[in-house]
Amino acid sequence: MRRRDAGFVTAESAMALPVLVLFATGLVWGLLVVAAQIRCVDAARTGARAAARQDPPEAVLRAARDTAPPGARITVTRDGGQVRVLVVARPPLLHGLSPELREEAVASAEEAVGDGP
Repeated sequence: MRRRDAGFVTAESAMALPVLVLFATGLVWGLLVVAAQIRCVDAARTGARAAARQDPPEAVLRAARDTAPPGARITVTRDGGQVRVLVVARPPLLHGLSPELREEAVASAEEAVGDGP
């Protein structure tokens, strides 16, 4: 009876191991996506804060780029008394399957704070 069951453990391991590897890879990829999203949030906030302080445009982009994920596109716009920073990036690994991460931060320019209508 024991001889007939001898190969089942090997067959079951051969079937289960690829599934476990795919599951672990999916978890790691998910963590990388979340980490990239957090970096986009931080970069947008840092850039908006720098732009609100009236820092030079190069300094605003440098501050946002230092915090953003590699390869991120950063756009800084001004609309009246508000500055808007948009960070768009793709998380690392599996570029064909990666969603585009977008984060935007808006801040009032310091010159406009406290101005009445």
